[in-house]
Amino acid sequence: MIRKVEISNVDTSKLPVLTNKEKDELFIKIREGDVDARERFINGNLRLVLSVLQRFSSRCENMDDLFQVGCVGLIKSIDNFDLSLNVQFSTYAVPMIIGEIRRYLRDNNPIRVSRSIRDLAYKALQAREKLTKELNKEPTVEQIAKELGVEREEVVFSFEAIQDPLSLQEPVYNDGAENIYIMDQVKDTKNTDESWTDNITIEQAMKKLNDREKMIITKRFFDGRTQMEVADEIGISQAQVSRLEKDAITRIKKLYK
Repeated sequence: MIRKVEISNVDTSKLPVLTNKEKDELFIKIREGDVDARERFINGNLRLVLSVLQRFSSRCENMDDLFQVGCVGLIKSIDNFDLSLNVQFSTYAVPMIIGEIRRYLRDNNPIRVSRSIRDLAYKALQAREKLTKELNKEPTVEQIAKELGVEREEVVFSFEAIQDPLSLQEPVYNDGAENIYIMDQVKDTKNTDESWTDNITIEQAMKKLNDREKMIITKRFFDGRTQMEVADEIGISQAQVSRLEKDAITRIKKLYK
């Protein structure tokens, strides 16, 4: 939960909250060119930016940066809002603030994606939203592709291209004692030995393990199995496989330092 964001030494937790009536009155003044009314309107809606930031709190991003980007989206909303729309300002502003933050994250993604693929992905997202409303259910990839007049594979590739990358250290499960990470779920059929030793050392080290540990190490690092696959084969939980594996590796490291 984001409770406080300080920008230029301003504590946003102390910012004012405007009523709908105050917003309407200020908005009329803004349209008449009143600069002070515009400033009051922006400050009175910064909490809206904070509420949007909560959706991105799990991202490894600087919240101050995202807050400022969200403020850009807020200002764009003010510039484009029309009182005749007969909707609350927040209803109009939230999607624009989210869009501004997503554009920032997309453009600063460490994995560069070509503009044409990005454009196709966003057209596909718009088509999916349109078809969802028309069909009252989530459309298939084939339906989206047909709507855009492109091949199914192009749509799939474009969606995959704009997905955020995951770290191998990302936890995917916790049994109350320790985490299981994405890297524990990945099968490696090429590099089947660990970088901390060579094959000769491993062969000698295996003799120091009990039968169950030896079986787990063999299946994991020689056969290239995932922890889940090993767990299914020997009839224990993945968390137990993870613990036994780590205990065995720790013991081997101590023996061969």
